[in-house]
Amino acid sequence: MSSAAPLVAAADTSALVAPAAEAGSVLADVSRLVRPRIALMVLATVVSAYWLTGGARDGVHLLGLLAGTALVAASSSIANQVLERDTDRLMPRTARRPIVAGRLAVGSAWLAAATTLAAGVVAMTLAAGWPPTAAAVATWLLYVVVYTPLKKHSPLNTAVGAVAGALPVAIGWLAADGPARLAGGDAASALTASALGTVLYLWQFPHFMAIAWLYRRQYAAAGLRMLTVDDPSGLRAAGQSLAAALAMIPVSLVLAVPSASIRLFLAAAVASVIYAGAAVRFAVRRDDASARTLLFVSLGSLLALLTAAVVFGQPR
Repeated sequence: MSSAAPLVAAADTSALVAPAAEAGSVLADVSRLVRPRIALMVLATVVSAYWLTGGARDGVHLLGLLAGTALVAASSSIANQVLERDTDRLMPRTARRPIVAGRLAVGSAWLAAATTLAAGVVAMTLAAGWPPTAAAVATWLLYVVVYTPLKKHSPLNTAVGAVAGALPVAIGWLAADGPARLAGGDAASALTASALGTVLYLWQFPHFMAIAWLYRRQYAAAGLRMLTVDDPSGLRAAGQSLAAALAMIPVSLVLAVPSASIRLFLAAAVASVIYAGAAVRFAVRRDDASARTLLFVSLGSLLALLTAAVVFGQPR
């Protein structure tokens, strides 16, 4: 009796552990598929633009807008991974994705992409109307139909992807009735939204060039035309990073103009100057350490800018 008891206990434990491990594996695959960190960045951008435009809808409408945006973002990520499954297979950083590894069939992935896109469109339309929904669909098309295949053909893919990354500003602006406000004489919120969109566009160049440098050998092995692949010296990538980071300084300061907030002005100045400093370091050194620093600084600077804009920057 006593010798059998541990065996029974072990069997009971394994029966509990196996489903838990399977559930954890499924959650990990879902995370790899929808890339929640990117979705959170998109949602933060939408909220910032909505708030700075002076959105006055109730919380239910805003939650519906964000839920729909999250679904559209998830759909674009799934579709991107379906289209890139052959190149993802050649890179260690993406080889564990569920479509590449065969844990999710291509047909099922397309169904998931279509379902989440349709659900997102319905949710956004019901919550905020068709203009922000149209901006979300345009973002999806630009990211999936243009940017994704362009990565195999031209290093200009980063410039196209940066447009898709900045378009969520339009979603928030349109959801807050930005065009009607502008037509009614409210140029301040339109200026703020324009500055925010430009900041988001410029911010992406140093951010993506840092990633392209860190994974340049993997991109080259997969046949993807990143700038660091076309120019292994890193000079062109460093030049783009530095030019964009320097241009971000005056543009980020424009965020403070409509609100006349000194605190936003100072926060934007500090965040953008630190970002430019990291870009200068990468331009001079062009090594993994400086690229990794630039990548981390890019995330911190964007978080600081968005937080300061929301806290201090709503136009008067």
